Amino acid sequence: MSNSLNKVEKEKLLTLMQEREERRRFNAISQWSPYGWQEILANATKENNQCLAMAGNRVGKTYTGARITACHLTGKYPDWWTGKRFTKPINAWAAGASTVTTRDILQKELLGDPVNIELRGSGAIPKDCIVDVIRKPQIPNAAESLVIKFHSPSGKHIGESVLSFKSYEMGEEKFMGSSLDWIWLDEQPAQNIYTQCLTRTLDKRGFVMMTFTPESGMTPVINQFLKDRKKGQFLIQAGWDEAPHLDEDAKEQILAQYLPNEREMRTKGQPVFGRGMVFPYSLEKIVIEDFAIPDSWPRISAIDFGFDHPTAIVWAAINPENGCFYITDEYRESRQTAVEHAIAIRARAHQPPIAWPHDGNRTFDGGDSMAEQYRQEGVNFLPEHFTNPPDISQTKGDIKISAGITAMTRAMQKGLFKVFQSCHHWQQEYGTYHFGESAKIVDKEDDLMSATRYAFQSQRFAQAVKPTYKNSWAKRENDKEYDWVI
Repeated sequence: MSNSLNKVEKEKLLTLMQEREERRRFNAISQWSPYGWQEILANATKENNQCLAMAGNRVGKTYTGARITACHLTGKYPDWWTGKRFTKPINAWAAGASTVTTRDILQKELLGDPVNIELRGSGAIPKDCIVDVIRKPQIPNAAESLVIKFHSPSGKHIGESVLSFKSYEMGEEKFMGSSLDWIWLDEQPAQNIYTQCLTRTLDKRGFVMMTFTPESGMTPVINQFLKDRKKGQFLIQAGWDEAPHLDEDAKEQILAQYLPNEREMRTKGQPVFGRGMVFPYSLEKIVIEDFAIPDSWPRISAIDFGFDHPTAIVWAAINPENGCFYITDEYRESRQTAVEHAIAIRARAHQPPIAWPHDGNRTFDGGDSMAEQYRQEGVNFLPEHFTNPPDISQTKGDIKISAGITAMTRAMQKGLFKVFQSCHHWQQEYGTYHFGESAKIVDKEDDLMSATRYAFQSQRFAQAVKPTYKNSWAKRENDKEYDWVI
């Protein structure tokens, strides 16, 4: 009899444990114990209708956005909550970058695994609050909208909230026409999408919350929150130091995967310039200690003209064995004449050919062109202005920037582009060389970068210090390019 009772007791205990696990698994928001920044974000809606959490990777920004949204959809607010409390069912949106990422990230955080129906309710929205999940046509396992039970402060079910899933790839038109109480934007939206969302909440004095890592750089939305925040707008930034679930080993492993020039963005939520850096490689990958260049290595130089902004010059050498390109010296000065710049050029020990841009053909007040002025000062300018190497369909190359950027990026990727450690100005420019909002390179403080591109794309004219041939222009029959040889 005693053994029989023990068995029954064990079965009852097992049943209780299973029920407890079920409640824990399918009622996540009741157990939510937020970090400091998460609680601050949730409560910021007390006085702000526009809230932005700009956070690093892996700090829990989507997790947080889903739980805040679940509280508003269900009316089930935790005891610590001092932010906005809706008192009746709401109409809401949750939006991500694409339909697929919205399903795999937002839907998963709110509902649970989108593939395993048995786990529906294991996300931020409790299982017993889910009334209906409307499927999205033609997208496997994706939800178009949710119907969620809403509860009064006393816990009584008083109606249903509706949440619709959106994606930025749907276009601005799909963000028109509705009147919303709550919108959650996970991932950085374009300005027009954000503006439409604000319009959708205007008549109800609703709320827009954004949670993202600023991978698209200093967009107008971020710029306003950082530098021109208005009443009703709230910003909080969170990094790895505010994420206790990340231990030091995890941080070290993740950090190793990031490029140095993006670590501030990914670990602290600090935006990068524009739409990102032009070259995706860190200085650690390309900067090396100076060394003596053998006389047998071909050399090339290049200039970018300036006056109010600097005139910039780089000197480069090419290892003939592997084709590695080295920036070995630099020069950058403003408000100087061609005569003064020429003195600095002639002071170098070696005088390789100098590539120069097409604006060197300009003349001023009927005088000599800029290129001719340098030649008169004994500077070894190439006979014609810079062009990219011609391809097989061309007799002469063009001057497109993209060709040079692509070629340099490939060389960096292969470890065939290096810069001497002594080129400090070059390294400064490299660190700020970025794309603007129009996806074009920002042409400010890019003088050495431009000169580098001219030099890199003019390697076919490079000369060794010790000549082995007579002066001539020789056409290479194999690749249809022209070499400067002496």
